[in-house]
Amino acid sequence: MAAAQSPVESFLASAAEAAKVILETVEKDGFIQVFSHLDADGVSAAGIIGKALFRLDARFRVRVMQWVDEKIIGAVLADKPQLVILTDFGSGYLDLLSDKVSDFKVLILDHHQVTGEAVDNGNFFHVNPHLHGIDGATEVSGSGVAYFVAKAVSIENVDLAPIAIVGALGDLQDKNEERKLCGLNQLIVEDAVKAGLVTVEKDLTFFGRETRPIHKALASSTSPFLPGLSGEEDKCLAFLASLDIKLKEGERWRALRDLTDDEKKRLCSALADYLISRGLHAEVSNLIGNVYVLNREEPWTPLRDGREFALMLNSTGRMDRPSLGIAICMGDRGNALEEANKVLEAYKKNINTYLGWVMEKPERMREFEHIYVIYGESSINEKMIGTLSSILVSSLENPEKPLIAFAYIEKENAAKFSARTTETALSKGINLGDVMRIASERYGGKGGGHNVAAGAQVPTDQVENFIRSVNELVGKQLRGEDLGSADNS
Repeated sequence: MAAAQSPVESFLASAAEAAKVILETVEKDGFIQVFSHLDADGVSAAGIIGKALFRLDARFRVRVMQWVDEKIIGAVLADKPQLVILTDFGSGYLDLLSDKVSDFKVLILDHHQVTGEAVDNGNFFHVNPHLHGIDGATEVSGSGVAYFVAKAVSIENVDLAPIAIVGALGDLQDKNEERKLCGLNQLIVEDAVKAGLVTVEKDLTFFGRETRPIHKALASSTSPFLPGLSGEEDKCLAFLASLDIKLKEGERWRALRDLTDDEKKRLCSALADYLISRGLHAEVSNLIGNVYVLNREEPWTPLRDGREFALMLNSTGRMDRPSLGIAICMGDRGNALEEANKVLEAYKKNINTYLGWVMEKPERMREFEHIYVIYGESSINEKMIGTLSSILVSSLENPEKPLIAFAYIEKENAAKFSARTTETALSKGINLGDVMRIASERYGGKGGGHNVAAGAQVPTDQVENFIRSVNELVGKQLRGEDLGSADNS
């Protein structure tokens, strides 16, 4: 009697089945329409599938969207593709897809929690770690799912492993001890390391390791948060000067990658003492962790460090230039990279502006019984809401309360919500994917995601009702109560 498959074996078998669907479609010269999410993970996933299809000389088109909606349905119905591929979303829209495009062959490559059921007519193929008992919030991202399918299409696509790592980092799946990627992500890392494409180093984990002047890297740190230094460039300059760390090499500012081993030890020791003196013993462990270096990328560029690469991809998606990010993932290091660098700078400025706006007046971030809410309304671009939530959740006074942020989508008479929470809240039983799904469906919207990060879209006139509902549902989870269904009771 054959032994039962392990969860990983079962997942990989489903990826192989998906690869078979792609190959059969290409062999018949079928047109393939790819839709993907607009964040760093979604752009990475689109780039991976795009490159795999390009190598097959397939006929295909890639489009990046914020969610599955009538626009995607309309495009499918109008173009009549032989195969529709959804990457980094789709698992939360099974009922909609089954109802609207059941006559088309649909392949979903996602890692979000599954809601609804796909029609069982032989047209739907679904690759999702949750279907195999694997946590899609922490063990593999959407681009990781796309990578395993691309690898099953052709072993040549192992060279796309670094892009999948970038996607996982962009999806903040490195929240493990020493900032490691674990689970299926670790298999991808092993592929990349074995192929000589990525080097994993233990180093200071401050963002901007390749590109930012050292004092700016310290000043922009939120993990760990350095009270008195974070946000204070002049104080960071003085702190580094007191350690006799040289800030410039000729005319060029030195980055963290330029520090000698001795300088790193001195800086790390001083920062540990600094944190301990302020009672932040737990933050000391966040100083050192895994850094993912992409060996084929130029030093001192945003593409050399996996986390910086992810920020660039996120910026292209959030700033309505996702084609640049996809092109970079597919190998373009010319015009697309040059333009993406400009987009990245504009994106950083926008984020700083929005953060300043939130902090300017207390009523813009309100505390409820069980949640915090940022009222972005018409003042924040709805595509930036997710990024702001991810940044601000780590600075909340009460880490047991999730953060919910929203902004209006004026032309659709709707509000886009983004929810984030912390490991502290997760340990208390919080699952934001369930909360956002149930609350949004109560008021004519749609939502879902992961336990730690989720989103929703609801009609503008239901915003306050939705917020009250989210607050109530989070309270129920904290009390260990059943959430019930999406009714108004």
